[in-house]
Amino acid sequence: MTLVTRAMIFAAEAHDGDVRKGSQAPYIVHPMEAMAIASSITEDPEVLAAAALHDVAEDCGITREELTMRFGERVANLVMAESQIQKGDPCASWDDRKRRALERLEQAGRDEKIIALADKLSNMRAINRDFERDGEKMFLKFHQTDRRCHAWYYRNCVERLRDELGDTQAFRELAMRVNRVFEGVQSQPPGVEKRCAV
Repeated sequence: MTLVTRAMIFAAEAHDGDVRKGSQAPYIVHPMEAMAIASSITEDPEVLAAAALHDVAEDCGITREELTMRFGERVANLVMAESQIQKGDPCASWDDRKRRALERLEQAGRDEKIIALADKLSNMRAINRDFERDGEKMFLKFHQTDRRCHAWYYRNCVERLRDELGDTQAFRELAMRVNRVFEGVQSQPPGVEKRCAV
């Protein structure tokens, strides 16, 4: 069985029963979509495996040690680079997690940025779809409910991915969707007039 197949099966089992926030869609659709997006940029099986696994540490509590044992050190490192491990209350930690994610992305190599781009584009496709259906209220399903803070985060992601991946179709789609959802919205760094769902 190939590395990528093993990663897909492991991710499906780890996320079994989970659904996407604010919907009944099986959660596994997201990492599989992220892997498909990554495959439009690279054929590296370790990067694709990490894309499939990118949420298992953050959302399922899978440790770096288990990932290393099952998939090797490089895959484990790639997964952990994309993981925003939650400490304490998710609302209170949103600011810190997003700031640290942007700091890591600033220093990331191409492989880490491919996985980040794949993750962010999959998320923005869902946000764009839900925003067109539900408007501003769709942000109420997130821990951070202020659309301006999401604008700040995704615009910063776009800027940190541009130099390395700006020539890819996936990047162009991400930038387009970020512009569409946050058109006319002022970026608001988190921590100012914070609104967080409980």
